[in-house]
Amino acid sequence: MFEKYPFEKLNELLENIPHPEEVITLTIGEPQFETPKFIKDSLCENSKLLNKYPKTAGEKILKEAIIGFVKRRYGIELNENNLLPTFGTRELLFNFPLFLRPKKMAFVNPFYQIYEGAAIVAGAKIKYLPLTKENSFKPKLSELSGDEDFIILNSPNNPTASVMDLEELCEWVEYALRKDIVILNDECYSEVYFDKKPCSILEASIKVGNKDFKNILAINSISKRSSAPGLRSGYIAGDSEILKKYLQFRTYVGCASPLPLQYAAAKAWSDDSHVEIFREKYKRNFEIAKEILGVDIPEATFYIWLEVEDDIEFTKKAFKKGVKVMPGRFMGRNGAGIGYVRIALVCDEEKTKKALKILKELLC
Repeated sequence: MFEKYPFEKLNELLENIPHPEEVITLTIGEPQFETPKFIKDSLCENSKLLNKYPKTAGEKILKEAIIGFVKRRYGIELNENNLLPTFGTRELLFNFPLFLRPKKMAFVNPFYQIYEGAAIVAGAKIKYLPLTKENSFKPKLSELSGDEDFIILNSPNNPTASVMDLEELCEWVEYALRKDIVILNDECYSEVYFDKKPCSILEASIKVGNKDFKNILAINSISKRSSAPGLRSGYIAGDSEILKKYLQFRTYVGCASPLPLQYAAAKAWSDDSHVEIFREKYKRNFEIAKEILGVDIPEATFYIWLEVEDDIEFTKKAFKKGVKVMPGRFMGRNGAGIGYVRIALVCDEEKTKKALKILKELLC
């Protein structure tokens, strides 16, 4: 029914390969920097709330914090009907298609595997939108069959690090309105940027005159922004009519976030200064990567989508030398990702430099 998860495939690939005792793991998009103290303090201070059930709709303090983030970041004034806090975005990406029940679902390829799993369980036919060097790793409307009723975009993109600009996002919004279908943009890497701020599909919706966000949704998460993936705080924002029905669906799913986590997340969403510190760390890692590997610093994300001769062989050779990377083909279908490896620059400078020097030797 399901494909094996990329990390399961990777473990099988590397199972019998000899390797050093210490391995630097650059495979998973999990920030290795410590979660800021003020977030952890809030979690501890509110642990007394564990004796209460959380609301599915989220606490007012959390909703106001996320609404404040969206206003500061995008200049967009959301009301509470345009927003739902979620228990991270992984659960959201999986259960939203179950709620929506699309007949045919399209998403970018390569992709975050939850998209595919959700489509399978929802019983939807799948249309893969190829991301290639030729199309600058951005999905094209021309690739659609025309009968899709739900589309997931992912900009900034995991794993390719591509970013769609405002005009490109506007084209997708106009298509959603013209065809009367739902489009969701996964924006979980929007805060890991290095120069120009990536746009939200909500900004594009407003730009084309769709101020009520009809058929348009954006999701985001605190995981990368605040180096707090374990906090499990995300949101879905946009079309209030869709979200009203989705909230009712969520009351049956049982995925409300514990109150201490909501209060800590509210602190994190309300503060921007700590995010800038993390951006500087990732930028420094990319500067190291540019020096060692000669790669360009992307607009956003902490990934390098590195072109290699053979992604499987490169991964095995890297592991033998003590570095773990992800073969691109494990993240795609129909040949997508072959000849690339994904490298997550989530470690400190010392480990990053050590790992990239090893990878450089393999490229020579």
